[in-house]
Amino acid sequence: MNQLLRTLAIVAGVIMAGLPRAHAEPVHAIAMHGEPALPAGFNHLPYVNPDAPKGGKVTYGVVGTFDSVRPFIVKSMRTTARGLADPVFGNLVYETLMARSQDEPFTLYGLLAETVEWDEERSFIQYNINPAARWSDGEPVTADDVIFTMELLKEKGRPPYSTRLNRVASMEKVGPLSVRFTFNENSNREFPLILSLSPVLPKHATEVETFDQSTLTPGIGSGPYIVSEVKPGERITYTRRDDYWAKDLPVKRGIDNYDQIAVEYFLSETAQFEAFKKGVFDVYPDGSATNWSRGYDFPAVTSGEILRKEYESRTPSGMYGFVFNTRRPLFEDVRVRRALTMLFDFEWANRSLYDNTYKRTHSFWDGSDLSSYGRPADQREREILAPFPDAVSADILDGTWVLPVTDGSGRDRKVQRAALTLLQEAGYRIQDGKLLDGNGNHFAFDLMTQNEGQEKLAIAFQRSLAALGIDMSIRTVDDAQYQQRSQTFDYDMIMKAFSSSLSPGAEQINRWGSASRDIQGSFNFAGAASPAIDAAIDSMLNARTADDFRPSVRAFDRVLLSGHYVIPAFHLGKSWVAHRSRIAEPDAGPPLYGYYLPAWWDSSAAQ
Repeated sequence: MNQLLRTLAIVAGVIMAGLPRAHAEPVHAIAMHGEPALPAGFNHLPYVNPDAPKGGKVTYGVVGTFDSVRPFIVKSMRTTARGLADPVFGNLVYETLMARSQDEPFTLYGLLAETVEWDEERSFIQYNINPAARWSDGEPVTADDVIFTMELLKEKGRPPYSTRLNRVASMEKVGPLSVRFTFNENSNREFPLILSLSPVLPKHATEVETFDQSTLTPGIGSGPYIVSEVKPGERITYTRRDDYWAKDLPVKRGIDNYDQIAVEYFLSETAQFEAFKKGVFDVYPDGSATNWSRGYDFPAVTSGEILRKEYESRTPSGMYGFVFNTRRPLFEDVRVRRALTMLFDFEWANRSLYDNTYKRTHSFWDGSDLSSYGRPADQREREILAPFPDAVSADILDGTWVLPVTDGSGRDRKVQRAALTLLQEAGYRIQDGKLLDGNGNHFAFDLMTQNEGQEKLAIAFQRSLAALGIDMSIRTVDDAQYQQRSQTFDYDMIMKAFSSSLSPGAEQINRWGSASRDIQGSFNFAGAASPAIDAAIDSMLNARTADDFRPSVRAFDRVLLSGHYVIPAFHLGKSWVAHRSRIAEPDAGPPLYGYYLPAWWDSSAAQ
């Protein structure tokens, strides 16, 4: 009998070993790869001042407008108020299940969810809500609120919130404060982290019938602020809650320091900067090299009332440039896109327009270990790309590809001849100073720009194209029209910036995946639809280790570069911020992802 029991125990052990196992204990944090940097019981995030004074106020300035204070619906995608749930200013009203560390590639620490449980296969995740979590009306946050929110956003929310349950096989309440999500075959290893960044709304205080309608009536949230004033389209003011439930949590210590936060809206960047000069708002992130070098000769700078700071970037460059709408027949041929890429004279533009401030961008992850530029593909990359032999050009695969370097004249004949050769291969010819296709149609298209800075660069590009008989018309439109046409893909070419991180993931589906090509409101501005892109994203999302993840991102980078969907412009390799001298930041310096405004404070509050 004893032998039989021992045998059964061994068999049971083998069976259990083959099943996904949950952590023995709930964990305080989860990471995409590796382990979280901060242990359970940590005191505060490393990039904050835990003793920052509370009080005072700050005003931010943004270009745009708003007609809704409900940020999770389709109608608010273009005109929602900033700050409600915002990666820049903070999730002031609506909070997520977990909070992202700004000092790690992709690590989340408990917020509304005090702890989580998951298995090694990431086939499920369970959120255990912090018993102290409270809505601004004093009611507790519960598992029912989580389930309610997920179901509501699926039915009436905007992407990506509306699609998250597509990867969930079951959503189960396992206690008053615990919810377990079991994933289906559509899930991947990143998805539990993406799900953890979902907002939670109060079931008892959310009107379901009208949820998908724009409103200027503030809702109830669990965040550190409430909306105290709304001036439609112009200004929104937030006031800090004295009874905020999470103010002493490690992830919140040293954050949310102002008593009042206001966001002012402006119609243009010119109006925005003039308002900053006059003291209308306090913090101005400056993305213009010309303005940074020439625009600060005014009394507030001379007197020291305004401070200027420069931060070296520690993250990938991202990609800013001219985006082809490949839905247009004119840009279907990759040879045409490659030829136009060659005709952008970066050297002339950088010298003549920007005092040689910028660096040319060669990769969607330039300046990081995730970039494919200058590196031959390794064995793992080649395995990912093997089913798609035509997806990556040979020079990009072996790491020898470079963008043309011109003589800086704006009319480099050597580059022009090479570009013309490609256009001729695609069926074009020059006749009477115009580039014509096989049917005699003139090569002409529109570029939609948003502001004076984009227009200035566009004019330089227009000049280069005209040398080969290409007519590019520049259409500068207001912010509302720009956003509307961007979301409906109503353009030939557009100027866009694609941000990048050290942990790219599911957001790339919305930017480049075949499934997003024809979904209005997606960020697939180029109209990309490629099996090779989809396979590279899938490999990236399911990578188990950094050694698997890195080749997947590089393979993805090579496919995007080979498709010539974007004419790369440039990047800074640094960021600039000007702010009132009373606004202070932690001595620890900025975290991995750059300066973090929610950790700054009003130094006059300590006086």
